[in-house]
Amino acid sequence: MIISFITRVLFVAYFLEAGLILIVAPWSGFWEHNFFVARVPALQPLLSNLFVRGGVSGIGAITAFAGLAELAALLGTRRGHVPPPGSGTADAPP
Repeated sequence: MIISFITRVLFVAYFLEAGLILIVAPWSGFWEHNFFVARVPALQPLLSNLFVRGGVSGIGAITAFAGLAELAALLGTRRGHVPPPGSGTADAPP
């Protein structure tokens, strides 16, 4: 059980970190001066396209959202589920 919890926490950390990097990286100086552009100059027009940068940031946003959703699910299972008042069978009309 503790291994499962730690694994889920590591997944949350990975998804949040990868998502934030993918959101920020296309708009930083790193994107302009990277290994692939230096080796294959034909990639320069593609990688400098704003739609490609936006697409990579969009994938990062989806990844970060998946990390937040997993974190919410993780915190929800740790606290336990408490049913709302009136949802039990004891309160049902005869």
